[in-house]
Amino acid sequence: MGDVAMSVPVLRALTTQYPNLKVTVLTRPFFKPFFRDLDQVSVFGADLKGEHKGVFGLYKLSKSLKVLSVDAVADIHNVLRTKILKMFFLGTAFVQIDKGRAEKKALTKGIVFKQLPTTVERYAEVFKKLGFPVNLSQPTFPKAVVLSEKLKTITGNHDVKWIGIAPFAAHESKMYPIHKMEIVIEALSKEYNVFLFGGGAKEVEILNGFQSKFNNVVNLAGQLNFNEELDIISNLDVMLSMDSGNGHMAAMLGKKVITIWGVTHPFAGFAPFNQPDDYALTADREKFPRIPTSIYGNKFPEGYEKASGTIAPETIVNKIKSVI
Repeated sequence: MGDVAMSVPVLRALTTQYPNLKVTVLTRPFFKPFFRDLDQVSVFGADLKGEHKGVFGLYKLSKSLKVLSVDAVADIHNVLRTKILKMFFLGTAFVQIDKGRAEKKALTKGIVFKQLPTTVERYAEVFKKLGFPVNLSQPTFPKAVVLSEKLKTITGNHDVKWIGIAPFAAHESKMYPIHKMEIVIEALSKEYNVFLFGGGAKEVEILNGFQSKFNNVVNLAGQLNFNEELDIISNLDVMLSMDSGNGHMAAMLGKKVITIWGVTHPFAGFAPFNQPDDYALTADREKFPRIPTSIYGNKFPEGYEKASGTIAPETIVNKIKSVI
């Protein structure tokens, strides 16, 4: 999800700077709402578990794509499926992203500790190689969506600042300890409206607990469709997230995003787009010197899953207040 969301600012810049360009995004149908405000961009949904499954399915997919008279392919994913698709596009310009795997390996092995090119920069480099250099220095973003009556009933008025909080991630090692997040939520709810984002029965249960415990806290998990969730995110003043998709969704909509990092690190290039460096709150590397232990947070030494807990709740609250 995060990878797809990070493509949106690049495509917005690309289509703004090349107004005669027509772009078709090949992705899962679920992600179609990400591109809803890009007039020159259409979405082709890949049915990877059905019609387009396996090599023969990808061949069928390639034939459908060729009907669109594609002049060039920008592969900003570069995985096995897209490598197979490339074979079916012989004779068509087909540029694949350089993910910098060697650089990232050196980073996680402790050989180097420096900022690597961001994913957004790597996306832009693909279009540059296709002959469409993209300037990302002055990004534009869509206006906040006018909320429906249904959403207004859920959110209430915007008479105080709105803070979004997405406390979950794919791996525990990327999550802030939930008992410390509770302290953050309690402190923020005394001054602001707090909206909680998540998914899955267990997450909904935890977030419902926060909603019932504190005033001015609304759990949105399980209440909205994807478009409605994006509508509310577009109206936030600040999003607090882990190294996860929600942060990238808020960033693509031009929101201020504070991120909390555990065993991963912004140096790998996955920080949300267009955010100052100090918006990324990282774990104490003196106590956890092997950070980043992996790119995705799925590999870490014993005990490192608690690394983000070295960030004090007061530090997070004060950062959000300073940004507001």
